[in-house]
Amino acid sequence: MKLGLSDLKTERQCRAAIGMDKDRFFKLLEAFKQSYLYIHGMRLKEKQVDNGIGYCINSEEELLLYTLFSLKSGLTYDLLGLVSGMDASNAKRNQDAGLAILGKALSTLNCMPKRNFINIKDFESYFADAEPLIIDATEQAIVRPSDKAQQKSCYSGKKKTNAKSNDYFNGIENNKVY
Repeated sequence: MKLGLSDLKTERQCRAAIGMDKDRFFKLLEAFKQSYLYIHGMRLKEKQVDNGIGYCINSEEELLLYTLFSLKSGLTYDLLGLVSGMDASNAKRNQDAGLAILGKALSTLNCMPKRNFINIKDFESYFADAEPLIIDATEQAIVRPSDKAQQKSCYSGKKKTNAKSNDYFNGIENNKVY
């Protein structure tokens, strides 16, 4: 991958690129590695096949960095691929893979928030005792899926727009970012 953790020289750069400092990154990386092993049954290096082409992401560290960067930057898949050294379809595929592993890692660390609510009352009761909460949602434009059910789930409500929503929740008091 073109961007490496060693390229992030200051804490400010780390927070701007991945939303956390290097200490938190390495703590999350341990859970991420275990989650990768749990989901795939082997390490990333072991899973890669020697095909002579080469891979853009060569370790769990690079996959976590890429995943966090993709969420933090909000770039389209074309631009994300450009800055990461891959095409748009691989940018999406790698982000999806990283998100699945990140979700498992955050669940393991008991940091994964509830993602689905049945109705408004369910949402309100879940957050009834919570401190003030900041919600930041970003939509990423995606290619319109061919399957009707997937089209409905990806439709943003805006005219002729299909998008994937990236939601970030930040508890002010405990400074947790999801």
